[in-house]
Amino acid sequence: MLAGPRLRQIAVVAADLAGTVRQFQDAFGWADPFADPGVGQFGLVNAVFAAGDTFVEVVSPAEPETTAGRYLASRGGDSGYMAIFQLPDLAQARRRVADAGIRVIWSADLPDIAGTHLHPKDVPGAIVSLDWANPPQSWHWAGPEWIGRAPEHADPGLAGITVEVSDPAAAAARWAQALGLAVTGNGGTVTIDLVQARQDLRFVPVSDQAGGIAEVRLITERERPPVQIAGVRFVSIAGGTA
Repeated sequence: MLAGPRLRQIAVVAADLAGTVRQFQDAFGWADPFADPGVGQFGLVNAVFAAGDTFVEVVSPAEPETTAGRYLASRGGDSGYMAIFQLPDLAQARRRVADAGIRVIWSADLPDIAGTHLHPKDVPGAIVSLDWANPPQSWHWAGPEWIGRAPEHADPGLAGITVEVSDPAAAAARWAQALGLAVTGNGGTVTIDLVQARQDLRFVPVSDQAGGIAEVRLITERERPPVQIAGVRFVSIAGGTA
């Protein structure tokens, strides 16, 4: 059973969907991704890769004046886009963000999954989404194979992310508030530990004007060299913890 928040999916935004998909497959050997027609309501096309029982998504604008398109423009190119967390009690989380004055920019409630996108000006560094799934091992956003169940998969997956922001302590405090967790310090890096999920979120000062999700850490079956895809550094470690 899910005991606390878990980073279940990250998304990058890229101008060239097909080219970015090829980069991920060349780097990690992932199977063909799922293309979700539902993102068309946002003027997007996408590709969702399974990494163990967690997910890496690429979104690309298919129409003008989309949020993702504005993200691309404001960051001057491809970048990290979303961090999607699975929680055991979404109703409680929604009350928590409302009490904290955090605005919601989109929400959906389906029988087997629900999601709540938070305003990036209130929770800086990415679009943070708080989601719930039933059964917990399923993940509707990843396509038919993950609806109501989980297919056979490797155990490894997302181990954490690093987010570049102008004020790491303030940003981490808002993410922690949304997730119902605490902030810790680790060698000068502001960190949120997702203890039950064995994941962490690290917040560091911006190294360029764009900021945002700068690194994604993956536990993989075998170690692969770090690779830069869609403006994000992907680091893989074989087994163990990141």
